[in-house]
Amino acid sequence: MKKIYLDNAATTALREEVITEMMHFLRDNFGNPSSSHSFGRTAKTVLESARKNIAKQVNALASEIIFTSSATEATNWVLRSAVKDLGVKRIITSKIEHHATLHTALVLEREYNISVEYVPVLSDGRMDIDKLEQFLEQDIPTIVSLMHVNNETGEILDLNRVVKLCKENNALIHCDMVQSTGKMIFDLQELKVDFMVASAHKFHGPKGVGFVFIRKNTILQPIIYGGEQEKGFRAGTEAVHQIVGMSKALELSYLHLEKEEKYISDLKVYCISQLKIAFPEVKIIGNTTLYNIMNVILPLESSKIGMLLFSLDIKGIAVSRGSACQSGSSKPSHVLGEFLTVEDQQKPNVRISFSHFNTKEDVDGLVQALKEL
Repeated sequence: MKKIYLDNAATTALREEVITEMMHFLRDNFGNPSSSHSFGRTAKTVLESARKNIAKQVNALASEIIFTSSATEATNWVLRSAVKDLGVKRIITSKIEHHATLHTALVLEREYNISVEYVPVLSDGRMDIDKLEQFLEQDIPTIVSLMHVNNETGEILDLNRVVKLCKENNALIHCDMVQSTGKMIFDLQELKVDFMVASAHKFHGPKGVGFVFIRKNTILQPIIYGGEQEKGFRAGTEAVHQIVGMSKALELSYLHLEKEEKYISDLKVYCISQLKIAFPEVKIIGNTTLYNIMNVILPLESSKIGMLLFSLDIKGIAVSRGSACQSGSSKPSHVLGEFLTVEDQQKPNVRISFSHFNTKEDVDGLVQALKEL
């Protein structure tokens, strides 16, 4: 049975070049970057070269890039230190963020007695930026935390407008750019976010490694103590092989971006056309979505919800109903529950997310399997 993987918003397969690069450092260059001998110095050189390369891809300074285990860790660190060390009294976010943001905000609200306000979501999945502007008019030390591309719908935030509003109102801005890093070009010298976070496994790199961009002269306090690694911000021996893999994956993502964006965009258009032929009443969620993510509401009975993913999995097809962090639930996701009608929430939905490894045959296999449900 041919397996079909269409859940690239959850994680991506490693590129062969990334595997080769990582294996070299696992086998041969295994030194500790903090050691003073030649093995350590070599590892340190490799580490800093990877940092410079990642910074180059997003037009940041190498000193503004700190390696972490994930974007989740980075988000926890940024929000906690902003409240604890930078005097933030309010977090503005939305209820369609990743739980790394939502759960951290709730914990900080309880621990530090700050306020948390949520930007409403419009009926098509877009953020109500006018309401954000009203929130920011209040004179409260604030950090805004909104994701660039929603991981369940693919909806793209008007980040330039959000950043402009934040700067006009002296608010800090943290952006979860997990889904857009490696898939959209952005220039961090022009896009004046204070913090952005990314995870390597979303752009064909290894799991367990990510990075946070912290704009120069924005001083956070460490989240992990015990060593001088990562400029003293994150103690613990760096996973050089993973960092090298992340650097290579990001470089290749941008090197091939134009070609792969065109290929994946065409594949998404083909998928939509085939779904509409098979299910004329299918609904595509979202207004302005990233080219590799689509979330659809299927005109099927609500009784199909519970077994939908299981039935597809039996046929060797991997899709999801939303974030991988919530897999296994038959309830509507916290994202879709914010803006879908009650009627649409009672119908099965599927998130389909593509990569350059996918083919039209994969789409045909998925549509045929859905027709057989």
